[in-house]
Order: sequence, then C-alpha cells, then structure tokens
Amino acid sequence: MTDLVRCPWGDSTPDYVDYHDTEWGVELRGEAAMFERMSLESFQSGLAWITILRKRENFRAAFAGFRPEVVAEFDAADFDRLMADAGIVRNRAKITATIANARAVARLDVPLDELLWSFAPERHERPATIADVPAVTPESKAMAKELKRRGFAFLGPTTCYALMQATGMVDDHIAACFRATSQPATRGRRRVTGR
Repeated sequence: MTDLVRCPWGDSTPDYVDYHDTEWGVELRGEAAMFERMSLESFQSGLAWITILRKRENFRAAFAGFRPEVVAEFDAADFDRLMADAGIVRNRAKITATIANARAVARLDVPLDELLWSFAPERHERPATIADVPAVTPESKAMAKELKRRGFAFLGPTTCYALMQATGMVDDHIAACFRATSQPATRGRRRVTGR
C-alpha cells in the first residue's frame, strides 16, 4: 500500500494498513477499551480479523460502547436484539459470553486493565519473521486460566495472546517492520491473582 515495510498481514488491505500502523501493538489501558478488545477478540475466534474490524462500529453501537457496566445489565430482550443485528457476528455462544464477561468485570476486585496487564511478560523477544510469531505463550495460558477462574468465557490461550498483541502487552511487529521498536519490550508487570 505504501513504500513502508510492514508485517506481511498489515499490508494486505487498507483496513489492515490503518489498524497495523495505528493500533496493533500500541499500549492500551482503560476498562471500556480493554473490554472492547477482549470482546472483539472473542468474536474473532474462528473468523478472519478483517471481518471483525469492518464490523467494529456496529459492535460498538450494539454493545453500548462496550461499557461493561451497561452490558452487564443486558437482558433477554437485548440478547434477542443482538441475535437479530446483521451488523455484527450473530453467534449465540459469543454474544452470551460477552454479556457474561461484562458481569465478570463487575465482580472483579481489581481494575480489568490492571488484571490483564499483570500477564504482560517482563521481556518479549522481537520475532524475526512472521513464522516466529507464537500463537500461545506461557503468559497467555496463565491469563486464560485466571480469567476462567474469575468467571470469564470464550477466552482461551490463543485468544488471550491475540489480545496481548492487539493491546501492546507484547510487540510482535517483525524485525523488518517500520513499527518495530529497537529493543525487546520490558514490562515488569506484577501478576494479579487471587482475591
């Protein structure tokens, strides 16, 4: 799309170019922002990310801007409305999980972003090529396990790793990509577990 060298997937469509260049791998904080990314990564499971990316504004409208305190109050009528909304992915299990996850956020004893960021690795080596990018890591397995323990659904280790990539907990821009930082990320986050 331009003369810039990007991760291979980041140059395939204008939507991906914008997402790759401005969002993917950028540190993200805030409860609604993290709940949105968590929810969208869950909806992406089994689908191409471009499908979700192109429906993101529809998802935001359907799920009240991903404000978890609002989504937690969704009832049967809201569920039926979502199932009838052609602008989003109408998957019964994923919609049910998103509402359940909003309720799980409400029960947390720590802010959602703090909980999620506690799983960011202290160091993460930059992948040389796209083949070097993992699908699952020990940290994403630990995140998935803790989220399940806290009542979250549809957030397995692969989805958790995609969330970590999308929100800057890890920087998986390949070495040749113009977005790659010069040094491996050092996070030094404290793990949040237990109650």
